[in-house]
Parts: sequence; C-alpha cells; structure tokens
Amino acid sequence: MAKENQTLPEFLLLGFSDLRALQGPLLWVVLLVYLVTLLGNSLIILLTRASPALHSPMYFFLRHLSVVEILYTTDTVPRTLADLASPHPQAISFQGCAAQMYVFIVLGISECCLLTAMACDRYAAICRPLHYSTLMSWRACVAMVGVSWLMGIITATTHSSLIFTLPFPSHPIIPHFFCDILPVLRLASAGKHRSQISVMTATVVFIMVPFSLIVTSYARILGAILAMTSTQSRRKVFSTCSSHLLLVLLFFGTASITYIRPQAGSSVTTDRILSLFYAVITPMLNPIIYTLRNKEVTRALWHMVKRQVPSA
Repeated sequence: MAKENQTLPEFLLLGFSDLRALQGPLLWVVLLVYLVTLLGNSLIILLTRASPALHSPMYFFLRHLSVVEILYTTDTVPRTLADLASPHPQAISFQGCAAQMYVFIVLGISECCLLTAMACDRYAAICRPLHYSTLMSWRACVAMVGVSWLMGIITATTHSSLIFTLPFPSHPIIPHFFCDILPVLRLASAGKHRSQISVMTATVVFIMVPFSLIVTSYARILGAILAMTSTQSRRKVFSTCSSHLLLVLLFFGTASITYIRPQAGSSVTTDRILSLFYAVITPMLNPIIYTLRNKEVTRALWHMVKRQVPSA
C-alpha cells in the first residue's frame, strides 16, 4: 500500500470509448456547445461591464456567474474533446486528476453560492425595496462573491485531501469522461466510508441548503407578487425573476439527480449523460436564457450593436 501511494498511479479515463460510432458526432456537438458557451458568457461579461443599465447587483452576480461557467467548462471540455478525437481511452496523471476535480468542485460550489446570492438580491429588490440599497450595497455584493469563492475553495480542499489520500489500485480505470467525485471515490480500495460521509455532508450543505434558501426567497417573492393589484406590475416583477429561476432549476435539478439519487440503481451510461448535461450543456444555457428572456440584457445588446453598426 505504501508503495502504491509512493508511485501514484495513472487513471485511465474510459470516456465514450465504448460508443465508437457516436464519438465523431459527439466530438462536433461538444465542440459547438463549448464555443457557444465561451462566446455567450463572454458576451454577458462584456455587456454587464459596458452597459450602465446593467450596473446593478443582479448583473454583478451574473457577470461572476459567467466567469464561473467559462472556467467550469474549460476544466473538463478540452480534455474531453481530445479523448473523443482518440480511438483509445486516454490516461490522466494522479496529479492531473486531483487538479481537475479540485477546480471542478471550487467552481461548482461557487456557482451554488452565486445563484443563492442572486435569489437574495431578487428578494431584497421585491420584498424589501426601501432597504434595497443598504442590503445590497457594493460592499455586501463583493462580500457575497468573495464568500462564494471561499466556500468553493474550502470544500474542494477538504474533498480532494480526503479522496486523494485514499489507496487506489495500481491501474485504476474511471468509467467516465472526467475526474468526477463519485466515479473516483468508487475506485478507492479502503477508507471510502469516511469520504462518502464527507461527500454527502457537502451535498446536503451546498446543494440542499442553498436550494432551500432560494425556494424560501421565491416563496416570499411569490407572496409579494400575488399581493400586487396591477397585472402589469406582476408581469414586470415576474420577468425579472424568471431567467434566474430557470437557471436554478437546471443547475440544482441536474446536480441533485447526479449526487443525491441512490447509486445502487445507477448505470455508467446514465451517469455520463447527466454529467454531460450539467458540466457541458447547462453552462451554455446561462447566456441564452438571459439574452432571450431578459429585456434589459436584450436592450443593452441591441444598443451595443447599434453603436458598432450605425446602420442597424
């Protein structure tokens, strides 16, 4: 065991090597999604910095969420593309696997916290409008973003140190396309119970608790909307929340299914499809949802286009 720990085994990522007929089409689909993710989220970052109309706490959080989405996909997609382009499964070093999982956890937990901060912003704007400027001051917003990243770092450090100090087989094989927590944890030959408790505790704290806070915020927002007498006011308030609410359902829904559902009845194919959705597809949907469903972002985009192309 000591010898295994000293030599540090390489992990073999099976990826989609068992679906060779689909590797080619999947390569182009993942590449297209990745490019749209980079372009769309970069556009959100640019718009929220350049447009004075978007210099508000909600779009400050959205800008940081877009940064997270770009890094989130970049942590896994480039290597996935390289693996899809190869006819054989590719190996990843022990350090490379640990680094990939560490970054993935940091960004995943940070996104949970940022989505919660955005829900708090909507609650303060709709339910506590007279105190909004105090509750969501610039200092408070910066503190929320800082705490989001800090919680991600703390959780990633704890998880990585627990998982990668466990003994692994000399030739571990991961039936996945990146070093996700559960597939790697299943390979450990001892001490899994302690790490599984840690994973489930973090899952409850950083998925269920933020989701519960978001649900509570929106329950109060719904009460405030129903108390409004004007139909136009109701529509306006609901339109400011619908984009964020849709992102919350997508992110927390797929994360909960992946990490909280019973593992006994799960299959490798199901795990990979779910992971592909929340690690690759969901980050692409963030800018699409906000540009199509949010009038302020759409208006800012149109103004930018008109400045660049006067004839528009």
